[in-house]
Amino acid sequence: MKRLLVVHHTTSPALQEMLEAVVAGSRDPELTAVDVTVTPALAATVPDVLAADGLVLGTPANIGYMSGALKHFFDQIYYPCLRAKTGAPYGLYVHGTSDTTGAVRAVTAIASGLGWAEVVRPVVATGPVSREVSRLCYELGATVAANLELP
Repeated sequence: MKRLLVVHHTTSPALQEMLEAVVAGSRDPELTAVDVTVTPALAATVPDVLAADGLVLGTPANIGYMSGALKHFFDQIYYPCLRAKTGAPYGLYVHGTSDTTGAVRAVTAIASGLGWAEVVRPVVATGPVSREVSRLCYELGATVAANLELP
């Protein structure tokens, strides 16, 4: 069975809603060969990443950047996991009050440096989470998980 690791920093009801939709999508009943592990960014470790076949990352956009918790996660795992998961599929969701551009750019650059493969466009939202954003988060989780089931 393949393992999907969802690393998140959930600091608001909006991010909780996005996380729940991502997890629901990754656990879609049609995806039978994927084990989903959900871990807060401050608790995720090198062994968690090394055991994962794919990842979903979730963060608020804080002052134009990813959260400190997600940055801490990357600081802890970057060199120990560098090139250990080359080609691993990943997805990203970000929520902000006004602008998410810097957070998306930063996470994308780090994931690229790790050799991870973006398999779905990041889901970004500002303000309340709409049904469309929830749907996109569900699809993000399902898409990353489905990529783990590919031969």
